[in-house]
Amino acid sequence: MSTAVAILGGVGLFLLGMAVMTDGLKTMAGSALRIALGTAAATPLSGAFWGAIVTLLVQSSSAVTMTTIGLVNAGLLTFPQGLGLVFGANVGTTGTGWLVALIGVRVSLSTYALPMIFIGALAKLLGGGRIAAAGSALAGFALVLYGLTTLQQGMGGLAESLHPSDLPAVLGAPGVGWVAGFVGLMALIVIGLAMTAVMQSSTAAIAVTISAFYAGAVGLEQGAALIIGQNIGTATSSALAAIGASTTAKRLALAYILFKIIAALIAIIAFPFTAALMNGFSASVDGMTLLAAYHTAYNVVGVAVLLPATQWFTSVVERLLPSKQTGLQRALDPSALASPVIAVETVRRILADILEKIAASISAALSSGRADPAAQGAAAAVTLGEVRDFLSELKEPPETEAERLRMTSMLHALDHASRLVEVLAEGEFPRLPTEAPLDRRAAELCAGAMRAAQAVGRSIAAESALSAQAAPIGWNVSSEIVATLCDAEGAARELSDLKRDHRATTLASVAPRKLVAADAFARIDAVRRLDRIAHHAWRSAAHLLGRGEQPGPVE
Repeated sequence: MSTAVAILGGVGLFLLGMAVMTDGLKTMAGSALRIALGTAAATPLSGAFWGAIVTLLVQSSSAVTMTTIGLVNAGLLTFPQGLGLVFGANVGTTGTGWLVALIGVRVSLSTYALPMIFIGALAKLLGGGRIAAAGSALAGFALVLYGLTTLQQGMGGLAESLHPSDLPAVLGAPGVGWVAGFVGLMALIVIGLAMTAVMQSSTAAIAVTISAFYAGAVGLEQGAALIIGQNIGTATSSALAAIGASTTAKRLALAYILFKIIAALIAIIAFPFTAALMNGFSASVDGMTLLAAYHTAYNVVGVAVLLPATQWFTSVVERLLPSKQTGLQRALDPSALASPVIAVETVRRILADILEKIAASISAALSSGRADPAAQGAAAAVTLGEVRDFLSELKEPPETEAERLRMTSMLHALDHASRLVEVLAEGEFPRLPTEAPLDRRAAELCAGAMRAAQAVGRSIAAESALSAQAAPIGWNVSSEIVATLCDAEGAARELSDLKRDHRATTLASVAPRKLVAADAFARIDAVRRLDRIAHHAWRSAAHLLGRGEQPGPVE
């Protein structure tokens, strides 16, 4: 009974420590996690590399996966790039196995763990911000070590009543036939899968396996077989998490499951050879290190096989799970709300697309008179309403001053875009006679502002298409687009000044009967609306570039 209590307590402390440590590390990383992943995943290969590194640092493949879902939904990463990050996370999560093999089962660390828990808890309770997060990470790490010590003690008791001969023999073991060995291999794979499904942590299950091997309860080949099943078992949590989720989340979960199955098939086929190889190294390398190396190699081989076929793998997943969502629905997925950085950038690019389309429609209406900006504005009004509802559900505040300023700029851009569509909804689009110089000049200035705003919107939207070469998250403003924004500002300011002269000149034309009063007021109202259109388009574009707070002309 005491053995079971020690094992269960050790696993519980290990899981609790991993959760506390992961939360602390994620908080310490903060928005840097989202920005690092978005920047690193330029190609599937670099995404796999940095996905492994980030997962190793934050000790959470689920954090990397959920962030990846948000980035893909927002259009900041393509699905193949997201797959690269997920593949890499599978390799990075094997790092804890090395911690268990190299430190956890060799040394009783409870003497050191208890003071570390005290220091970490003190920092968590008395500190704030990153100090508190560091305290959580330290306390969680110490709990992991203490849990491993407790688990080691429990496994020592288990080894007294459980011997490797009590478990099914597997392929590669001396004197085991192919049929019996294959049956034993599959039986242990199922046991390993069940262990992970129950614990909901492959890391904890593998810690149990390595501890059991160290205590002599399982053999080397049996431990490797359990690891195969434990790797497959992680797919169960992904499958459960995908229920009711977005199409992107379901696709990534399906890709994760397929990856685990393909890697397991490779491991099963190669098991007789890998078992012989491990036995060959066992004379010079201890078994715990070999099991940790096998766990890592298992995932590395799976990534190496699938990574070159990412495009094919992507098309298979997309055919198996076709998306019925519109681009807007995918972008405004609730998963993006977990990260203010992703949510703000998502909305920014939606606003840029709206601004580009409205500006193009207004410019066409002013030059040819054939476009209907009011219809474009009505469609944009619906989208802007969805964007406002989306932002209202934001779960966390921005973490840094720079992120707060970006959110404020984006909200200003949203407000000006909303006012722009309100002007378009006020009635028929204003038409001005071309024979009157001031009327013609007002139309030209408004059209110029629209062309510049359209170029700004197009440049922001192009960032998503160029994310394979440039950082997908970042408000990088080129000198060319700054010059374009200057054109928009200049046209809007000149139109604002012209409005006063136009009003005086137009009203003065009524007395000598050059214009009737109704036509004069209609022209004044038209120029006033064009002025508001140009102003809101310019201000929305400026805030989308993060330059809306400059009081004077944009340099």
